[in-house]
Amino acid sequence: MNYKGYLIDLDGTLYNGTELIETAKDFVAKLTEKNIPYVFLTNNATKSQEEAVQKVLDMGVETTPENMYTSSMATAAYIKQHHRGSTAYVIGTPSLKEILQDSGIILTEEDADLVIMGLDLEVDYDKLSRAALLIAGGATFIATNPDKRFPTEDGIVPGNGAIQQVLIETTGIQPVTIGKPSGFILDGALKQLGLGKDEVALIGDNYDTDILTGINAGVDTIHVDTGVSRTEDVLKKDITPTHTINNLSEWSI
Repeated sequence: MNYKGYLIDLDGTLYNGTELIETAKDFVAKLTEKNIPYVFLTNNATKSQEEAVQKVLDMGVETTPENMYTSSMATAAYIKQHHRGSTAYVIGTPSLKEILQDSGIILTEEDADLVIMGLDLEVDYDKLSRAALLIAGGATFIATNPDKRFPTEDGIVPGNGAIQQVLIETTGIQPVTIGKPSGFILDGALKQLGLGKDEVALIGDNYDTDILTGINAGVDTIHVDTGVSRTEDVLKKDITPTHTINNLSEWSI
């Protein structure tokens, strides 16, 4: 089936950690050659748009910032729309904090209106305790993404969603989730792509984020068996992807 454009996941689909998936690189090159628009749609909130693009470029994949939409960008858009001017305690990388500041929040560690959580490789007990106390005190809990597992070149490691469980179990409060499978990040990516839901396919490896995004929104999905969710497990789900392939060399455009 021919689509006018594609939404393509990064971690587990284009690469695993620092290891490029060559079949995905070739697929992106064909899209460029045939002038088929695409947007990399990633739940990774550790990098800015520019940093995420640079990682792809450093791996030898030609792309531009216009082809990148991250959960940190989606979270910033959500803040601009709903919480501009609020104070926030942010767990995450310096890049995430900077993009959120630019969206109109004021960073604080005391009496925050919001607690915003992204993947923080330096997260510790003190950060989690502070966040839990703020949420229990009435701060709105926002998560950039719910990924419990994160694919690297060495294997699967804990993702932001796994660490969020500490706060969920402690406070009993579920976060407002911005990244996949939320429709908020999908709407932003489609706007950037300039196409409608019925014109695109969403490509990804993770059933619980990538594939459910499409299923929830009525967007066709293509599952690739190169990352988190194995095909044998995906095919046991009550609702399966529109298409299931081993890797992107099997997809014709």
